[in-house]
Amino acid sequence: MLLLTVLGAALMLPPLVYVFDQPIAHFGIPQIVVYLFALWLLLIVGTAVLTHALPREPGSDEDEGER
Repeated sequence: MLLLTVLGAALMLPPLVYVFDQPIAHFGIPQIVVYLFALWLLLIVGTAVLTHALPREPGSDEDEGER
């Protein structure tokens, strides 16, 4: 999870983001906006996949949040 956080932060640093700040549009959307939202979506999907793949802590129930 830490690796995903560090990777996401590194990919949103200005020097790398400026690489995608070109006068190019995809379906009328500027390239930098497509990059940032695609990165955001990939980080959400990556977090969801890791959350389901990680083993649960012993003693934790799924019903704990409903009490």
